[in-house]
Amino acid sequence: MNTHTSTATLPRLLRSASKHRNYVIPHIFSRYVSQKTYTLNNGVRLPAVGFGTFQDKEQQESAVYAALNAGFRHVDTAKVYDTEEFIGRATRKAGIPRRDIFLTTKLWCNDFHPDDVEPALDEALDKLRTDYIDLFLMHYPCTFKRGVERFPKGEDGVMQMGETTYVDTWKAMEKLVHKGKARAIGVSNFSKGEVQNLLDHGSIVPAVHQMELHPYLQQKSFVEWQNSKGIHMMQFSPLANQNNFYRDIYWATGKANAPRLIEEPILKEIGAKYGKSPAQVALAWGLANGRSVITKSIIDWQIKENLESDFPLDTEDMAKIGTLDKKLRFNDPSTAYNWKLYSDLEGAWST
Repeated sequence: MNTHTSTATLPRLLRSASKHRNYVIPHIFSRYVSQKTYTLNNGVRLPAVGFGTFQDKEQQESAVYAALNAGFRHVDTAKVYDTEEFIGRATRKAGIPRRDIFLTTKLWCNDFHPDDVEPALDEALDKLRTDYIDLFLMHYPCTFKRGVERFPKGEDGVMQMGETTYVDTWKAMEKLVHKGKARAIGVSNFSKGEVQNLLDHGSIVPAVHQMELHPYLQQKSFVEWQNSKGIHMMQFSPLANQNNFYRDIYWATGKANAPRLIEEPILKEIGAKYGKSPAQVALAWGLANGRSVITKSIIDWQIKENLESDFPLDTEDMAKIGTLDKKLRFNDPSTAYNWKLYSDLEGAWST
């Protein structure tokens, strides 16, 4: 097939690739799907719907390639996901200009020493095959012991902590903005007090806070406070407990065993009204609240469906979804990480 394949044939190609696992999708020009974008507090524009690459690392090269050709322009990764290299291959193969792809990666906790921050980003840039990152996040506020071990535990099985603080890490990240290696910097999984600490002692206001947000965990007060500070919120796990990870991980406490969010009758009812799935309604709720969402799938039809989740919801439907708030937080490895995460936020297991 030549490189001028009609974009109308793309869904058929992807379905065929799904049926025939040994099928290699040819290099084709990508069909750009116009998406909502947000302007961050430093002027950088962020595509509203992102493609997440947590888990299934061996399948991420083909998944990211398919996502880019479907129209995604934001790809989210992290050192600890071990998917950066696959993303680098996929973006190169897709042939989309670098300026048209927004890349997010995250600094892991054993690289929080100020002297390790830039080398860690350099390693990520090398794997991603790019000279700069669009958004560089601190994955968690907890600082692990410096070294090659990602989860450095002592003989007692307790996580060993570093000698520096996340504020020291933040100041090192700020230098990467000035050097042009990171267009924007931000955080993930921080409490309100920890964000305030960065505001008090840093020189750059976090552009983004990637955090657990979904109809079961709406955190309205924290959301309002961050909006007042000019911090954009990016939702991870926007479908709540859909991912079995929250049931299977060793630090899980059983909260994720509750009925799945996408089974909620309210979401099904609203979806029927708009001709959308419950998953699309949950994503649209996040977008309607002015937040970006990180979706996740390696299945072709779900990739396309996730991208088509930007549609307006009536005020009455937003109000109905607002009643689903159960303050259920599924991502809280406080005990495992030896750090009291989300200490002043709703739904923390550690409180």
